[in-house]
Amino acid sequence: MKILYFARIRQIAGKSSEEVEVPPSVVTVDDLIAHLSASDEAVAAALAERRTLRAAVDQAHVALDAPITGAREVAFFPPVTGG
Repeated sequence: MKILYFARIRQIAGKSSEEVEVPPSVVTVDDLIAHLSASDEAVAAALAERRTLRAAVDQAHVALDAPITGAREVAFFPPVTGG
C-alpha cells in the first residue's frame, strides 16, 4: 500500500511517501496509524495529533475509523484552511 504524507506531516515524518506491507489485522485508518507509528518514531510524531489529523483512502476523504481493506493508497494531511 502506498502511504502519502503532506504539508506539516511530511516535514515531521521526513518523507513524502512510502510503500508498506499492511498485515491483515490492520483494517481501519486508525489501525494503520498505529501500525505505521510502531515502526517509525518520526512517523509516530507526525501522526500523533489524531484530533486534527485528516486522511484520504484512494483519494476520498474519510474518518479515521474508515476501512482500508483493498485500498491502494492512504494519504495523511493536516486540516486545510482557506483564505
